[in-house]
Amino acid sequence: MKKISRIFDPEKHILIEEAEENNLKSIDVLIPRNHLVVITGVSGSGKSSLAYDTLYAEGQRRYIESLSSYARQFLGKIQKPKVKNIKGIAPAIAIKQKVNTSNPRSTVGTATEIYDYLKLLYARIGKTISPVSGQEVKKHTVADVMAFLKSKPEASRWILSVNLVAHHGKDLKTIIRILEQQGYARLKIGREIISINEVLSLKEMPDQLELVIDRIQIKDDDHYWNRLADSVQKAFFEGHGQIILTDWQTKEVYTFSQNFDLDGLTFPEPNIHLFSFNTPYGACQTCDGFGSVLGIDPQKVIPNTTLSVYDGAVACWRGNSLSYYKEQLVKNAHKFDFPVHKPWFQLSPEQQNLVWNGNEYFTGIHDFFKEIEQKSYKIQNRVLLARYRGKTICPSCQGKRLRPEAFYVQVGGKHIGQLVDMPIDELQAFFNTLSLTDYESQIAKRILYEINSRISFLIDVGLSYLTLNRTSNTLSGGETQRINLATSLGSSLIGSIYVLDEPSIGLHPKDTERLVKVLNNLRDLGNTVVVVEHDEDIMKAADYIIDMGPEAGAFGGELVASGSYQDILKSESLTAQYLNGRLSIPVPETRRPVKDFIQITGARQHNLKNIDVQVPLHAMTVITGVSGSGKSTLASEIIYPAIHKKLYDHGPKIGEFTALEGSVNQLQHVEYLDQNPIGRSSRSNPVTYIKAYDDIRSLFASQRLAKIKRLQPKHFSFNVEGGRCEHCKGEGVVTIEMQFMADVHLTCEVCNGKRFKDEILEVKYEGKNIADILEMQVDEAIAFFQKYKQNKIVDKLKPLQDVGLGYVSLGQSSSTLSGGEAQRIKLASFLVKGNRQPKTLFIFDEPTTGLHFHDIKKLLASFEALIENGHSILVIEHNLEIIKSADWLIDLGPEGGKNGGNLVFQGTPEDLVRHGKSLLTPYLAEKLSFKK
Repeated sequence: MKKISRIFDPEKHILIEEAEENNLKSIDVLIPRNHLVVITGVSGSGKSSLAYDTLYAEGQRRYIESLSSYARQFLGKIQKPKVKNIKGIAPAIAIKQKVNTSNPRSTVGTATEIYDYLKLLYARIGKTISPVSGQEVKKHTVADVMAFLKSKPEASRWILSVNLVAHHGKDLKTIIRILEQQGYARLKIGREIISINEVLSLKEMPDQLELVIDRIQIKDDDHYWNRLADSVQKAFFEGHGQIILTDWQTKEVYTFSQNFDLDGLTFPEPNIHLFSFNTPYGACQTCDGFGSVLGIDPQKVIPNTTLSVYDGAVACWRGNSLSYYKEQLVKNAHKFDFPVHKPWFQLSPEQQNLVWNGNEYFTGIHDFFKEIEQKSYKIQNRVLLARYRGKTICPSCQGKRLRPEAFYVQVGGKHIGQLVDMPIDELQAFFNTLSLTDYESQIAKRILYEINSRISFLIDVGLSYLTLNRTSNTLSGGETQRINLATSLGSSLIGSIYVLDEPSIGLHPKDTERLVKVLNNLRDLGNTVVVVEHDEDIMKAADYIIDMGPEAGAFGGELVASGSYQDILKSESLTAQYLNGRLSIPVPETRRPVKDFIQITGARQHNLKNIDVQVPLHAMTVITGVSGSGKSTLASEIIYPAIHKKLYDHGPKIGEFTALEGSVNQLQHVEYLDQNPIGRSSRSNPVTYIKAYDDIRSLFASQRLAKIKRLQPKHFSFNVEGGRCEHCKGEGVVTIEMQFMADVHLTCEVCNGKRFKDEILEVKYEGKNIADILEMQVDEAIAFFQKYKQNKIVDKLKPLQDVGLGYVSLGQSSSTLSGGEAQRIKLASFLVKGNRQPKTLFIFDEPTTGLHFHDIKKLLASFEALIENGHSILVIEHNLEIIKSADWLIDLGPEGGKNGGNLVFQGTPEDLVRHGKSLLTPYLAEKLSFKK
């Protein structure tokens, strides 16, 4: 400690003294300021405890303490972390992996603030174009009219007039008499000018009357032009913002308006609210700004796009009576050259729209459902409508969320709806080539700078394939974190501490270099960037590395090494041993022979380009490719739901593909293990999920004191009434709902966080009560139960240890587990079943999230155990240690978004390197060289 405090300089370092949060062993850490610092170590070694629960928590607490007492009353009191002192700390910002919002209004555009600047851009320099004539809608001023007249030849003659209309309950005759009293003498009817007296003597008033304000003869005289400007001003007043100029010789008519209208239409003036889908003024009236409505779901109407119209592609036109609508189209198709035998997915968008909208020869799908709705008093029609109803794109705004008038406003020839549907890289190209006048450039200079900088940050973090209209709740945890990172860069804060949780998650090795550049930019702005990370490339780029360990849980929490990358290599830590090659994850000596396949033909959901893919059974297959190349689409929207439907005749919605063939009959079950929480209840925890808690409750119910008290296993459950603390309902904490703020969780005062009544806690097994058992880490619990020969419980807990979760508490709430931990608990629950589990295809979505090299080794051993038990494994992954260990690779790409979705390669890792066309080739070739 003395050594660290001697070199501590508050301007150059952050000093953490005696940190004891969670499993930290009273450690002292020196973090250099304005550096890129990586905290690494095995899972459960105390990385997050140091970075988030100590450094970030104290930075946030001190910032809140610095606010006024008025502001602090709304924020509640933040608990001080278990640390003696932290010196030299700055305000801290945490960027986590979790998907922050489930709000359907939140989009990539709003999260990155690009959409806010787009609204501002369109409100400031947008040109409103009339949909009738294609002319720009302008509000004219007196100066515009004067400039027009000055451009005309000298001595030319003009009539300045305004339309007369009855208003305020007065008829035209009354209005003309009032104008006569004001000194006006002439009216214009058609092309003829007559006196007011003549018009008043007419029995019937003409339909169209114009009041002549002035007769003009162009001459070069300043006094004359000043008088004329007064006349124009007066004309705008009398004409309620509209005037008419008629060329006396050619009779050509020119209209000028101070109102924002053209071609008989009045347009709203562009302002920020017109482009906001979160305000009633700007939102589409049909979908209220959500972009989708409950209507007829196209995927339910046309479930199999490989069929032609003739073969029954339109599901609602099947059956004896309803096939009449299909026959209408088939019989008349030759009249408008429609290919009835062509598969639906090969039809052009125009041909597909024709089937939906119909024409004079046949009833379209939209009109068909309108007819059914009109007869919805019949029960069979209501059932038919319910069968095809679902979330569908809003028909009014086509998913763009805004009212139609917002799309009349253009910048660079495009409206805001077209920009939000562009991929980010195309959007960057649009703004790079945007041509503006000097005046527009001056107004938009700062706005364009903010838009362009945020777009380039998104591209730098590997998100060029996203669109601004993509809803935030459809993003992965890694994508959300990188969007938050790009937003932080855009805000240009300085003098802060940024704490990031594995920003490399979901990134292809080629994108990691860009991410390092982004982190360095954040540091160069004058910030301290602290990254919890296992990626070797990011460690190499770090200025300083803190290695936690030596093991996980109770055996971790110590600072085992710190310094530069070279300093770490010289240490004896597990991280160093994997980095310097003393320990490694071996490349398999042989790949498993591939005999049985599942064949997916014609996968074309989202950006997949009609690809054919083979997935071997009884082997480990890895789907690789850059972010946005179509990996998750293939696995979660085609392979999983298609096999599920084949096995069970029902299941999730299936994406577009042609056929599922091959050895599907060898499978009895399919399981998709994503990173969603393991339970919806906050009482859900690892020990209940893997079904070990049932045995623990039975063990406590068999104790002598429990029998005397007549306690049953149910009394040791915190999910049902009986033994649990009723004040906190067995949660150990009481949640206080706060208005306008996050809820506050306080330890229950009745049970002190123990979850159970005192009489239950009196029952002990070998000196431990049920609450003590729940607080044990998995490693401790296994050692405890092994000591007392409770092998049944040990067998159920062992898989948690095998997947690298020995540091997790048995009773830890599922809401506090990371996505990677939740996924590995699901894996452990299947390992518990062993051979009893029916033959299953397991699909994993990035299972290495949060895993150190040492934990990846354990994960691969768990995969081996599943395959040995006759199961098959399909993994979406970027981690090269997993990729090099695969039996079969499916590489998608070559890029993300619309440039992705192609099958680049499928086969063994060695064949991929020989093939040489994949972006993965150089990185994988380097890893496979270890085999030598």
